[in-house]
Amino acid sequence: MAVLISPLAEVDPRATLADEVYVGPFSVIGPEVEIGRGCRIENNVTIKGRVTLGEFNHIHPGTVIGGEPQDISYSGAQTCVVMGDHNIVRECVTINRGTQKELGITRVGSHGYFMACCHIAHDCVVGNRVVMANGTLLGGHVHVHDFAALSGGVAVHHFASVGSYSFVSGLSRVVQDVPPFMLCEGIPSRPRCINSVALRRNNFSGESIDALATAHRLIYRSRVGVEHAVDILRNENKLLPEVLRLVEFIENQQSGRHGRARDVRRAA
Repeated sequence: MAVLISPLAEVDPRATLADEVYVGPFSVIGPEVEIGRGCRIENNVTIKGRVTLGEFNHIHPGTVIGGEPQDISYSGAQTCVVMGDHNIVRECVTINRGTQKELGITRVGSHGYFMACCHIAHDCVVGNRVVMANGTLLGGHVHVHDFAALSGGVAVHHFASVGSYSFVSGLSRVVQDVPPFMLCEGIPSRPRCINSVALRRNNFSGESIDALATAHRLIYRSRVGVEHAVDILRNENKLLPEVLRLVEFIENQQSGRHGRARDVRRAA
């Protein structure tokens, strides 16, 4: 199937559009944009700068991908946005290019769902099968790992990380890393319990779910400390791979600044 471009769209002739791409009316596609097979770009979408979209992404009206980073130190470096396949990007989402402070890439994985008015700032790395509900905002340099979900109106501090299979409740303020497998909520957000719904949906064993629940109770409720919690979990034969992954994440988090593992600029 050939490319279908509305006569009311503005597509730079230097842009690269694969087969089966649709571009709707009043959309603007810049000269350095590459759009993969089967992507559907609805009306009033702007894709500018160095942007690479994979296959079968659906971009809804009002979205802007590849805008300059909202960072006062940005001075026009040739940075980019790279997106995978089969993402749904709903109305008025903004995804900014990276900066020279890191690799210069804002990266979005595959099979994500980004609801209306979300913002993915410069240098963010968003994994696969991530869900961001309406109005969720990622500050610069945020990492969101695979299968994480953020409910509506969540604001994530720059350099924070959101672990795999975690869930952040609506209107939460995330200023520290969100551990994998946890459900977090609050202002500021805190791990309240394990994300048992996601664990069951993704076929985690009952043994793993029970071990993670015990780890959460020891670390976040009993507050015995990570090292002591590991000893207890080992004695109870609950030091499973998922628990080790959680422990490693928390240890890295504690090594960073203000509870953010990647924010190490002034770590002690």
